[in-house]
Amino acid sequence: MDSAASEAIPEPRRQTLHSTADNGLKIVIVGGFGAGKTTMVRSVSEIRPLNTEETMTQAGEAVDDTDQIASKNATTVAFDFGRITLDAHNVLYLFGAPGQERFWFLWDRLFSGTLGAVVLVDTRRLADSWYAIDRLEHHGTPFVVACNDFGGPQHTREQVRAALDLPPDVPLVFCDARSRESAKQVLISLVQHLQTAARSHQPKTPEPTP
Repeated sequence: MDSAASEAIPEPRRQTLHSTADNGLKIVIVGGFGAGKTTMVRSVSEIRPLNTEETMTQAGEAVDDTDQIASKNATTVAFDFGRITLDAHNVLYLFGAPGQERFWFLWDRLFSGTLGAVVLVDTRRLADSWYAIDRLEHHGTPFVVACNDFGGPQHTREQVRAALDLPPDVPLVFCDARSRESAKQVLISLVQHLQTAARSHQPKTPEPTP
């Protein structure tokens, strides 16, 4: 799911934001270098997304691990931004975080005010996901894990859970970041997870006194 693959995604139809929209909900997509975060924002956004991609040069060879993603020729240097209108009042704002270690200092700022997050995983490079999961747990941010389909060896949910040491309550899904419908299903899984978490934190109604 490199940048070249993302160019095949049809441009979203331009959609004007409703004047009644007064509730913005922020979602962050994080993950390792080359996991497909920019591609997912592009595929699901209803507007032409804001991208901060720059062409990769030889200067980055010493610091960027391109093992298994040698065809990647551009990289995000700040963040990606997209938008989905949920209804007349609620709008979902998507932020794709940069994956390279040298840009991780931006993550804490991106997490500020975040409703929840998607950790996008390349199963060929599972270790690249550990830092994202660690930072989200540190911030107490609810998240789901989505394994992006790169056409490589298949892994079972149990294998991925064990490799990432995921708690049982963290949803794990498989997706194709190039597909708008598949990316939407990932976001739906996150919303359902947030709803479940919110219900579990609601105070229980006391039993009536006999």
